[in-house]
Amino acid sequence: MNDEKRRILIVEDDLGLRTQLKWALAEFEVLVAEDGPKALQLFERKRPPVVILDLGLPPDPNGASEGLATLEVLLKMAPLTKVIVASGNEERVNALKAVGLGAYDFYPKPADPDVMRLIIKRALTLHDLEEENEQLVLGRTSSLAGLVASSPKMLSLCRTAERVATANIAVLITGESGTGKEILARSVHDLSARAAQGFVAINCAAIPENLLESELFGHEKGAFTGAVKQTIGKVEQAHLGTLFLDEIGDMPLSLQAKLLRFLQSRTIERIGGRKEIEVDVRVLSATNRDLAAMMREGSFREDLFYRLNEVAMHIPPLRDRPGDAILLARYFRAKYSKDFQRAPKTFTADALAALAGHSWPGNVRELENRVKRAMLMADGKGIAAGDLDLDPPGDGDTSLMPTLRQIRAQAETEAVTRALAITDNNVSDASQLLGVSRPTLYEIMHAANLHIKRRDRS
Repeated sequence: MNDEKRRILIVEDDLGLRTQLKWALAEFEVLVAEDGPKALQLFERKRPPVVILDLGLPPDPNGASEGLATLEVLLKMAPLTKVIVASGNEERVNALKAVGLGAYDFYPKPADPDVMRLIIKRALTLHDLEEENEQLVLGRTSSLAGLVASSPKMLSLCRTAERVATANIAVLITGESGTGKEILARSVHDLSARAAQGFVAINCAAIPENLLESELFGHEKGAFTGAVKQTIGKVEQAHLGTLFLDEIGDMPLSLQAKLLRFLQSRTIERIGGRKEIEVDVRVLSATNRDLAAMMREGSFREDLFYRLNEVAMHIPPLRDRPGDAILLARYFRAKYSKDFQRAPKTFTADALAALAGHSWPGNVRELENRVKRAMLMADGKGIAAGDLDLDPPGDGDTSLMPTLRQIRAQAETEAVTRALAITDNNVSDASQLLGVSRPTLYEIMHAANLHIKRRDRS
């Protein structure tokens, strides 16, 4: 961190308190606003990472409606912003409501400057860590859009995808249902010289056998009953681009022969047509079936397999990708927080443990659906294991409202979990990233019941 003062915004309608806070927090670059609209205008221009917000703002200085409304807008504008709300003893219920809406913390009036500085510094540390983690996730996915990974197997797969993308060769992608085979195929296309042209996908298992040939190769008007006009098939639509054959293992044998003929000649004939049409297309295919076993059984052509499988890429199931479930859960949480225009929710300790321990039979698709539902249905600031419809790892706290100590412990747990994800579970590097000693980090991990395979060197 450089020597520049960190920027914070104070939203307070009392001039005396504004002046007092600005003087007490002189080590920061302090912006001030006396009401919600001015605060939002200033925030839009300056984007401070931390906001100190009085809930009693005009035109409702004796209530909290204006302060809570300002809080919600702030978090929609920048979900990673840490908002610290001010409250008197009689406003505790509103302060807790603010925390439920996504506020980072609250402090009682009158403010203790030392406590305020401590809360602000913690908020800045967490904000920086979350922002860095988000940038790392974006960095991982910028060249392979949609692929979020930190496990060695997946990062190796991403490097392979980057290499094969530039070569005009056929790629066969294998993996269980829900692992993201089409996303990988689109990433290969987007990195290829054909990226400006079309990516045309067809699911060979979703189309009846008697219609699949027409879907692939098209037909002429009058070629069969119901063919009232000429129709261009998927192969022809993909000319100069990429054709993605999903679930290729479900293609009927009769059609496999016609596909092989096209791959050999690079020409097609529409059903009912007599003209050969040249097509320049790259073919990517995917399946969740065992094609080697199908070849032995005679249900998949060996010669077609070798045409499609110039390069093989296998996506491991989510259960074999340590660390990716939590990373993906955070990715989908951010995605649906933005899509639903809701303040971000943190994962509780039992949710993180459940995410890490679940076997994920439905892979990434199952994970995305659970997080999407939880973002809609979970009450309050946190997403617990129950909100994900997962069994918690053990007996958890069932209180309806967490205490301040629990809220702070949850924030620390979230920060430690993120640091460990960023450093690939290296405790030494994580402790340096968090600015704490290794013994302190181990204490927090022990309190949060976070267990990892230790990789730091003594």
